Amino acid sequence: MAMMPQTQTVKAEGDISSVFASLSGETEQTLPPRYQELKRTLIANNADKVQASWNRLMDALKTGIEETKFLRERIIPQVSFGDLTNGKLSPKVIRDIKSRGTVVVKGVFPVLDALEMKEQTRAYIDANRDITKHFKGQVFEIYWSPSQIKARGDPRMIKAQAAIQGLWQGLSVDQTTTPLSYADRLRMRTPGDKSFALGPHIDGGSLERWEDPTYASCYTEILKGNWENYNPFDATNRLDAKMDLYNSSGGCAAFREFQGWLSLSSCGPGEGTLRVNPLLKQATAYFMLRPFFSPPKSDPSSLDGWKLDLSTSRFPGSAQGRGQEMSDSTHPHLQLQHSMVSAPRVEPGDFLLWHCDTIHAVDPISLVVMERSTTEDDLGPT
Repeated sequence: MAMMPQTQTVKAEGDISSVFASLSGETEQTLPPRYQELKRTLIANNADKVQASWNRLMDALKTGIEETKFLRERIIPQVSFGDLTNGKLSPKVIRDIKSRGTVVVKGVFPVLDALEMKEQTRAYIDANRDITKHFKGQVFEIYWSPSQIKARGDPRMIKAQAAIQGLWQGLSVDQTTTPLSYADRLRMRTPGDKSFALGPHIDGGSLERWEDPTYASCYTEILKGNWENYNPFDATNRLDAKMDLYNSSGGCAAFREFQGWLSLSSCGPGEGTLRVNPLLKQATAYFMLRPFFSPPKSDPSSLDGWKLDLSTSRFPGSAQGRGQEMSDSTHPHLQLQHSMVSAPRVEPGDFLLWHCDTIHAVDPISLVVMERSTTEDDLGPT
């Protein structure tokens, strides 16, 4: 079994570039041999089953990507605040939310209230710009501004969070009905910006998903070759999972069932919004199995004929103390140019939520003439 790293007691300060290698300019880490041993331990005697499950997954991914290419942002479910909080979501809508891992909740705040929060946010940033850490003037390490506190504590926000947390299993009623809001940063993207090009990634650690035994147990069905039986909304063991083994600056150790953006602007596809992969179960199975497979040596660029390969310590897109990142070179079967879609247009006061394992990114360029503002409001069980 791989040895677990020592946990430090003091976390260094950082910004969003501290979390992702692509934003800090780091190259891929060469991982120590213990990660090869970890691969062998995780697969154990299930090699044949895992290979067969990979083959089935390839077919499922192709089908899902074709559907995504056709539907684009229409694949993301949208619900009203009233329907969500009054228990009026149909079984189909609930299935769609669980399948896509993303949902837009319309009208959590009245438009005028959201616009007022935006003005308060801009004023707070302007007043504190000289003493506030930020990433290229786009993402601010501000967590407790008046507008953020107001949004998190508003009864409408708490009601929406409690309702969406109810989709999870394996938690007590108290844990799902009393949401714990995770304080996150502010984003105010300027028109024409190209600097904040955060590509496809997942939060909640990277290597930790395989390295921490409790975290890995959340994906047992996938690692045993039964990915179709994996339930992304089963919280069993997630509360005890260690998601920040390396105490990274900017890293998060909390289990966040959903991450979220409260929109303070009108923002649509191509305007600096969020992009997501709406194939939650298939994409999760793929990124969890990807480190165990390699292309045929006779044709390394082929997407066909990949075989189980436990001969290296490589975990593509993963690094100690960094978030999990995806690219065409590290995760080619995702066909990211086709499987990542922009969220539907959101208006001030709308709440965009995505599952903790959803692959997400931001538009590489903000093609707008107005600032696009969001406050990030993640949520987890108490």
